[in-house]
Amino acid sequence: MDFSISDEQQALRQETRDFARDSLGRNLLERDRLGAVGDAQWRQDWDRCGKRGLLGSLMPSGYGGGGLDVISTVLMLEALGEGCADNGFTLGVNGQIWAVQEPILTFGDETQKSKFLPGLCDGSLVGAHGMTEVATGSDAFNLQTTAQAADGGYLLNGQKTLIGMAPACDLALIFASTNPELKQWGVSAFIVEAESEGFNRGPLQEKMGLRTVPMGQISLKDCWVPAENRLGPEGAGSSIFQNTMEWERSFIFSSHVGSMQRQLDACIEFAHERSVFGQPIEGYQSVSNRLANMKLRLETSRLLLYRAAWLKQQGMPAATEAALTKLHISESFVESSMEAIRIHGGRGYLSTYEIERDLRDAMGGVIYSGTSDIQRQIIARMLKDG
Repeated sequence: MDFSISDEQQALRQETRDFARDSLGRNLLERDRLGAVGDAQWRQDWDRCGKRGLLGSLMPSGYGGGGLDVISTVLMLEALGEGCADNGFTLGVNGQIWAVQEPILTFGDETQKSKFLPGLCDGSLVGAHGMTEVATGSDAFNLQTTAQAADGGYLLNGQKTLIGMAPACDLALIFASTNPELKQWGVSAFIVEAESEGFNRGPLQEKMGLRTVPMGQISLKDCWVPAENRLGPEGAGSSIFQNTMEWERSFIFSSHVGSMQRQLDACIEFAHERSVFGQPIEGYQSVSNRLANMKLRLETSRLLLYRAAWLKQQGMPAATEAALTKLHISESFVESSMEAIRIHGGRGYLSTYEIERDLRDAMGGVIYSGTSDIQRQIIARMLKDG
């Protein structure tokens, strides 16, 4: 594996970092207080990213994308997180790329790709990934949402919850049971457009962190979806979902790795400038040890992220690597966010200084896309199976 970065990739990182610093995440302190209710800023940032080519980076140029390879896309998204302190927004960008666009690209037919990918790439469409239900969570395939064949299509009934971008989505990738008796092998996937009759975007759900990205419910009541909007064959939903999770778990934290770099830089600067008992606190071992641990977590997170990117770029399976990457980065971000608060002392605890927000944002990562406990089960099962 060659992890060297080309001049072109380095330029892409710098351009993305500068763009994010200059154009995204404005008024973040106030927007975090208010939450996503009535927040138009994220949509303005979304449009900026669409015009910049960030949203379509991984997609082929024929569908309006940038045609970047996996590693270049990951490097760009890492730089996005380093430049933009809005972890909720960067999570939303990553969620659409890895959990909506990628499965349409991989499993969609030409009509579906031509219809939906250009709008997702340029930002005119917002996509959501609709799997989770109240009774599912980690038991992902215990679906109550059904899809019954009717009149050249399907009638979908059910409710999805904890869906990122749901309150503002233009389309959603919905997983529903077409044959409940077959359990997970009877699950199918559908691209459901928000203007479809019976498709309702539920109320916004307020969160501990990641407050600037809208999250909510999707309700389906006799929602008719044409057969041409079914993604893949009937009954292929579980395979599509598992494939999507491998991509998502590998790379949805790409921007959070950039956030960890930004976080470490801020802590190094503060530790150099802040003096206690006549010397900068960087000279005290308890502080320098924290900085060293933050650096270690950052670099090991990068290595896991880049290794997963290399494997996927080679077309190789990465189920274990995806679980390792998701587990390590999510927990590292939590731990480093706690270190940042301790280094900053009382300032770190005050919202005004915008240090504590990273911890609140990081906590969601140990839950979504499969909890840390689930990732450990996956890893242990892979060890058992050899």
